Amino acid sequence: MPSKDKELIALSLFSSSGIGDLGLRASGIKTVMACELVKERASLFSANFPDAEMFQGDIWALCDIIIKKYRKLYKKPPFLILATPPCQGMSSNGMGTLLRNLKEGKRTKMDERNRLIIPAMKIIKALKPKWVIIENVPKMQETPIIDENNNLVNIIDYIKEELGSSYAGCPEVVDAADYGVPQHRKRLITIMTRTAAGKRAYSQHHSLLPQPTNFKEPGLFTQPYKTLREAIGNLPRLEATEGANFCDEIPLHRVPVLDNIKLTWIRNTPEGQTALNNQCINPECMCQENPSHGSKKDKNGVNRAKEDTPLYCVKCGSLLPRPYVIDKNSGEKRLMKAFTSAYKRMNWDEPASTLTQNFQYACSDNKIHPSQNRVLSLWEGIVLQTIADYDFSFEIDGRYVNDSIIRDTIGESIPPHLTELMCRHILNLSGMTRNKSK
Repeated sequence: MPSKDKELIALSLFSSSGIGDLGLRASGIKTVMACELVKERASLFSANFPDAEMFQGDIWALCDIIIKKYRKLYKKPPFLILATPPCQGMSSNGMGTLLRNLKEGKRTKMDERNRLIIPAMKIIKALKPKWVIIENVPKMQETPIIDENNNLVNIIDYIKEELGSSYAGCPEVVDAADYGVPQHRKRLITIMTRTAAGKRAYSQHHSLLPQPTNFKEPGLFTQPYKTLREAIGNLPRLEATEGANFCDEIPLHRVPVLDNIKLTWIRNTPEGQTALNNQCINPECMCQENPSHGSKKDKNGVNRAKEDTPLYCVKCGSLLPRPYVIDKNSGEKRLMKAFTSAYKRMNWDEPASTLTQNFQYACSDNKIHPSQNRVLSLWEGIVLQTIADYDFSFEIDGRYVNDSIIRDTIGESIPPHLTELMCRHILNLSGMTRNKSK
């Protein structure tokens, strides 16, 4: 263990349950302070990082308190600040549209969550960490905010303007699957540094990210994508029926029970396909030529789910095992309005698609198990987010937290394997090494 004066210390902003911080800890960087709005997530963070001081509440109100407390306890700047502001507020409206509206006297309502970067930057500017990692969804690059002077600015331009020439670095879109995570998860990673070594590396490579390690078609010195089969293929079998939907040996390896109608849709869905394309199961017909579902562009050029996909077999008229809803007025069945990623089975030999907070819902985006008739279990989500590779518990005082907290933690976090690789790369650029400790 390094002596206290040589410890590499970090602050974690918007820390949620502390999943990203697992990668810091594994690389030898110690999170000493964290800030999180949601009480349950803050409690889970504290249970797993008992030595870190948690500031639970609104960062706008806590900003000055965090700065003052850090300066009181520590004489040196932090080695790193990790900031993962909430992504739900990232706007799909482009800067051009918003500027045009402003010129026309229209003020588009903007999501206040996008402005959380402002108190985060205040903390960063005050404490002057050697390194900064900011993580969010890719469309953060296009997101505007109203700054402290009531000006409309691009959020990335705002970050660069606030940090000025003291820091070098840039935002880059990465896919976690390219770094050995068994999940396609695209994120915007902004790494900034004020160290001389980091600035030299950035001037040479125009990047502060480590080189990808995994590819769909690997080369001589790289690895193939880590697949679902590798990650979860050996876990005990489950079924979305009463009594068969859980595993006693792995408490979080459990799934919701589905009704017989949904099970019929899923049971007839091949690997890699959507139930919206299922064919006739009438044994006297078995027609396999019913038109498939899909999308088409409307008059504005926007993709819309097709509304003329048949629900009944074009040959025999039997009800197809395709997802449907029942009209409340007429009682008639009609195909569910959805894109072909709904009720879709995953592929064994590919990484998972991005896990969201809804990954345990059958209608969610491409989250039906590749061969079993169910959604992903909580434990499989933990494995696919690489949380299972680290020392982390979803228990507080011996009891598991609510399932929704687990799903939210998975859906909103950055895979710790990715943060570990980034931190180890930062340490290498800084001429430092730390023992691996998960």
